[in-house]
Amino acid sequence: MSVSSRHPFRARALGAGLRALGASGLPRLAAPYARGAGAILMFHHVRPWAGRAFAPNRGLEITPGFLDESILALRDNGFEIIGMDAVPARLRAGGAKPFATLTFDDGYRDNLVQALPVLERHGAPFTINVTTEFADGTGRLWWVELEEAIRALAVICFESETIQARTDAEKAAAFARIYWNLRAGSEARLLAEIAKLTKAARIDSAQLTRDLCMNWDELALLSRHPLCTIGAHTLSHPRLAKLSAAEARREVADCKSIIEAKLGTPVQHLAYPVGDPTSAGAREFALAADLGFSTAVTTRKGMIFPEHAERLTELPRLSINGEYQSRAFLDLLLTGAPFLLWNRGRRIAA
Repeated sequence: MSVSSRHPFRARALGAGLRALGASGLPRLAAPYARGAGAILMFHHVRPWAGRAFAPNRGLEITPGFLDESILALRDNGFEIIGMDAVPARLRAGGAKPFATLTFDDGYRDNLVQALPVLERHGAPFTINVTTEFADGTGRLWWVELEEAIRALAVICFESETIQARTDAEKAAAFARIYWNLRAGSEARLLAEIAKLTKAARIDSAQLTRDLCMNWDELALLSRHPLCTIGAHTLSHPRLAKLSAAEARREVADCKSIIEAKLGTPVQHLAYPVGDPTSAGAREFALAADLGFSTAVTTRKGMIFPEHAERLTELPRLSINGEYQSRAFLDLLLTGAPFLLWNRGRRIAA
């Protein structure tokens, strides 16, 4: 799970800004410098759109059709799609042709059912970053729990507040308010408060996880696929920077060990849960290197540059956001120009 815009005004402003930038023609001129060595793309759900009016996690899902369009866009823009295992050597060797790597976080079942046929059709290698408690069926998809609780409740009791949530607009506002309030605090508070809401809404959190995430048998099947690489995404999907050093190490080290034992495959790549600067920083980057990961990816926005060869555990990604399923937007992002502006001209922004 990554950071995604939950504020509708912010999302509209971003869309307008991207359209204006694209219309200017500047991104194409900047592409030779801004595109860098390539991009690591970040996906979550891949599934047909259900057409829900209240969909605060829409940014975390795209349709199979847009996954197909994304792969075509990469190749039409001159990117070679490679697996994560090849990234370090590719960065060190350099080369004129940019690369792209496809990563899918959390281990959703639709990655197997909906995404895999698209990836097979294109012969596109990919990485699935696994949260082990999701595969166990015991983990907390807390952002989904929050969405489903607000969907079910007309009045929300959140700490000392009573929040009306009768209309879709009220539900969207309630989600944004509660989500960002909890994101500012500790991991324990976030999980405890959302558990209260799921209890009030009579939602079975474990069943949500079992419904949405691959189990170990499904992951074992996928791990044997020649296009697939399995990465680590911690035991329970916490914001690692919110944990003690010992807790963070356990989340990452034990995740790696469990996946290797369950699937019989080496785990050389890590994706930090949530992955923004408040969730993973210098301590986590050093931890990933100390535990022997070849790469580790954040959710910071950016392209990959040759300088990242010396910073392989703090790699940025290009999020394929379900709120912007547009070939024109994707072509614009692949120039790298929006990220150079976002990062104020810095190529390394972690």
